[in-house]
Amino acid sequence: MLKALKVMRGIGIVSIIVTYATLVHHVNTSRQSSMLGALLALAPLLLITLTFALRVTSKFLGISLILLFLIASWLTLPLIQQHTASIFWLLDIGLMLMLLLTFSRTLLSGRKALCVHFAELINGGALPVVHERYAYKVTIAWVIFFAMMILVSSLLFFLAPLANWSFFVNFLTLPLVALMFIAEFMVRRHVLTDLPEGNVLDAVRAYLNSKRAH
Repeated sequence: MLKALKVMRGIGIVSIIVTYATLVHHVNTSRQSSMLGALLALAPLLLITLTFALRVTSKFLGISLILLFLIASWLTLPLIQQHTASIFWLLDIGLMLMLLLTFSRTLLSGRKALCVHFAELINGGALPVVHERYAYKVTIAWVIFFAMMILVSSLLFFLAPLANWSFFVNFLTLPLVALMFIAEFMVRRHVLTDLPEGNVLDAVRAYLNSKRAH
């Protein structure tokens, strides 16, 4: 029963993502300002605001943040309707930049590369030297990947028809991320031996649990 609920939840999340991407692409290709486009542009920002509001210790502060967001959205709604494509681009670039910074800052001197940390969580302890070096290089590969995504998205947005950029962002980004995972997995299986059982989702769960514990 629990497994079925997880499957249904996964299907629900995928359905929401696909529906949202399809609607955003429709708005971008219609080339007309609309209330739908404005609401779609505001939806991720509202989700971020709600998430942050639920995390703050003060309920008053959380409610105030939500009210401020709603008021600001209402006041700027005409402007948002006119520039929905630019907002969608900023949202895409912002997400990729956040991921790039998350991975790249762990490559600084004195820090542990993020993929090394993930691998240690799966392994249940320190890694062999060869595995640690490989995980360090994987972290670099992800930094390069996110940088390339930012570059391609920006070039398409400013130099290509909006429909081309929209198709790339809404329908190719997630498949490219999945392809990156698959490619890394195949390389890892070829290069390394005696790998611990587990996958990246196990590492993410362990990472989030360790964050909650602290």
